[in-house]
Amino acid sequence: MGSFVQTLVLLTVVGSAITTPLVNELQPGKEWPARNSVKQPYNYESQEVTELSIQETSTDYGNVNDDENEAVAIVPKAISLAKEEPQKVDYSGAQVWQVSTKKSGSRAVLARLKRRNLISTWGGNQTMVDVLVRQEALPNVTRIFRRENMDFEIVIDDLQKRINEENPPLDANEIELQDRRGHRMTWKQYHRLEDIHGFMDYLAKTYPTIVSVNTIGKSFEGRNLKVLRISNGKSANKAVFIDGGIHAREWISPATVTYFINQFAENFDVESDDIKNIDWYFLPVVNPDGYEYTHVTDRLWRKNRKPGYGSRLCTGTDLNRNFGYRWGGKGASNSPCSEIYRGSKAFSEPESQAVSDFIKNSAANFSAYITYHSYGQYLLYPWGYDNALPPDHKDLESLGRKMAEAIISTGGTNYQVGSSSGLLYPAAGGSDDWAKSQGIKYTYTIELRDTGRHGFVLPTSYIEPVARESLAGLRVLASQVNKE
Repeated sequence: MGSFVQTLVLLTVVGSAITTPLVNELQPGKEWPARNSVKQPYNYESQEVTELSIQETSTDYGNVNDDENEAVAIVPKAISLAKEEPQKVDYSGAQVWQVSTKKSGSRAVLARLKRRNLISTWGGNQTMVDVLVRQEALPNVTRIFRRENMDFEIVIDDLQKRINEENPPLDANEIELQDRRGHRMTWKQYHRLEDIHGFMDYLAKTYPTIVSVNTIGKSFEGRNLKVLRISNGKSANKAVFIDGGIHAREWISPATVTYFINQFAENFDVESDDIKNIDWYFLPVVNPDGYEYTHVTDRLWRKNRKPGYGSRLCTGTDLNRNFGYRWGGKGASNSPCSEIYRGSKAFSEPESQAVSDFIKNSAANFSAYITYHSYGQYLLYPWGYDNALPPDHKDLESLGRKMAEAIISTGGTNYQVGSSSGLLYPAAGGSDDWAKSQGIKYTYTIELRDTGRHGFVLPTSYIEPVARESLAGLRVLASQVNKE
């Protein structure tokens, strides 16, 4: 009976997603794609649900920048869709280590530890990797590191303590300011999806001559994928598409993108012509299901929340391995339990498909695409799928360096500039590579602060400094777009 009830709950959720129409919340006269010209992004009826498991068995936390990315669970889960109050994943006593990989064989050691579920990876580059070590694994991993003579530094000594301190509640003055302002966004706190979408709707109502909001599709669990457009309506304008929140745990990304929205909308009359004469399209949260999951269940969840099928019943696809240019290549896993799982096929996920459909069907003249991630402080351009460069890589490098100069002059923060595969490691199926393949010239992935001291658990005190310096870089890009 329990299995029948769970299946009924799932089919009810899926059925509601099928019948939900594409919402269009445009102000009259706005030059968005005509109603229903953007296809619904996911055909639920084509999928079999008979093998779907409600129980989530495992997840994997990234790769070690090599081909050994088939590791499975490091954090066991037993969360049912039937439960109203899922238990939060506890990271008490877990540590984050920054490990040097300069020593020959060190990456192979990390890969073995990962396959044994003793570590998971956060970030890294060609000379170091940040690894998460659960409390119960600390003695074993410490012993192996000493035996292998591997260098490391403990950068977070109790991860749960950092998580508890990361996003404190607002004080009374900030709450009062929210009430006066008419929306709850503050940039002194990481906000839930409801606050972000409410803020976007507020701006559309408050500034209807320049701001409009459109829902371009639905996530797997039926949440809106909301895009906000800021435009003066000039037909000759070029367009820039900016997104955030592809990876659920990277909270600084949606916070930064919503900061841009606020600055442009609230100050449009006094903005430069470079800003005014561009049609800006913002999608702050590409992965709303995963983003909400990080707030209520697992702070370090990365993927979306579409359940897997078949024998390995793990949840989620890495949306930044699911885009359709060179899909399935290096740095993308075919294991559903991997944190870098590429999906069953290119654009198998409703979220990535919605972005693709919108950009491809839009009449906007997109000249730039920027996707904000964390962490590492990198300004990356294609290609990511392999160690190769596009024909106009010198233009991308030049503009990237100018943006990095603006960032460091504003906030003192150094960003490295280079191709994704050259500066970091190959990762096929990324949204930036796909956007570049669509003919969008200035395409960048920007990895925001920091370089590992806080990693994904960046305190709220960093939101405004990160967003301000990032805005300085964005203004440089706007100037270049207007010159061409």
